[in-house]
Amino acid sequence: MKQGLKNTSLIVAAAVAAMGMVSTSALAQDGKSITTVVKISGIPWFDRMETGVKKFAEANPNMDITQVGPSTADSAQQLQIINDLVAKGTDALAVVPMDPAIIEGILKRAMDRGTIVVTHEADNQKNTMVDVEAFDNAFYGASMNERLAECMGGEGKWTTFVGSLGSRTHMQWVGAGEENAAKYPGMELVDPNNESFDDANLTYDKAKELLRKHPDLKGFQSSAGNDVLGIGRAIEEAGLAGKVCLVGTGLPNPSAAYLDSGAITAIGFWDPQKAGMAMNSVAKTLLAGGEIVDGMDLGVEGYEKVSVKPGPGDGLLVFGNGMVLADKDTYKDYLF
Repeated sequence: MKQGLKNTSLIVAAAVAAMGMVSTSALAQDGKSITTVVKISGIPWFDRMETGVKKFAEANPNMDITQVGPSTADSAQQLQIINDLVAKGTDALAVVPMDPAIIEGILKRAMDRGTIVVTHEADNQKNTMVDVEAFDNAFYGASMNERLAECMGGEGKWTTFVGSLGSRTHMQWVGAGEENAAKYPGMELVDPNNESFDDANLTYDKAKELLRKHPDLKGFQSSAGNDVLGIGRAIEEAGLAGKVCLVGTGLPNPSAAYLDSGAITAIGFWDPQKAGMAMNSVAKTLLAGGEIVDGMDLGVEGYEKVSVKPGPGDGLLVFGNGMVLADKDTYKDYLF
């Protein structure tokens, strides 16, 4: 283990010990609570994550394990939910931030009060003990763009969608996409970084507007889980299925019809169920006073041998191997 990583691991372990949670026995977790806070409730992506949180809860009946989130993709609403949980005294938070910068203050306050803090999709979060990522985000964004470039024949106009400009992972993915597209001089990025706020109807309207503005538009790379549904609908209604390429984050079941019609070229994803379980597994380990170390098995598929690195603050970054890229020929292998 590198010295920097070792020191960071010791900092995390020391922080847990300082909270009076050094016992590694199962009894150390009895009655403890872990609350997962997602970006938005009631959409397929985070509904799927909730199935993982519930599975983890069933496997740990001696703990209080739940998931909550705002009704809309609003960082202010998410901040208020976390504020309320910290005031109420939850033992551990597992947060998928809408905007990591917005919640830095409340997460610091939570840790200062003795709350375990774990995050996901936020490798720039400073006030977290561990941020769990399904994969390397630059690799994911570049892989989606490479699939887009293949569909476009390496030339033509293309654009990008993100859930919000404050969403760390979304900006990483499209940024890596831009870097990858630089290999193809014929690819021209136009009107990038359209904000969707994970609203399929809003995305649909913006995609229609872009197709009108750029009648020669050949490709979309999208980020939020609902983006492919809105863009796919716009492409299909315009009679452009199979002519305009669309590669973005999405789930197989909701995307199936558009994949079959050719309105969606391919979807990239990781299983939010497994990500929810991985976050809760890390939180449980920290509640018991355990350490998160390089190569450890979190007991979750795709996170059997994680890579652990120092984070931007005093915490750790944990990377799994859970990326999937699927098209109409392969998505049925991953139906959820």
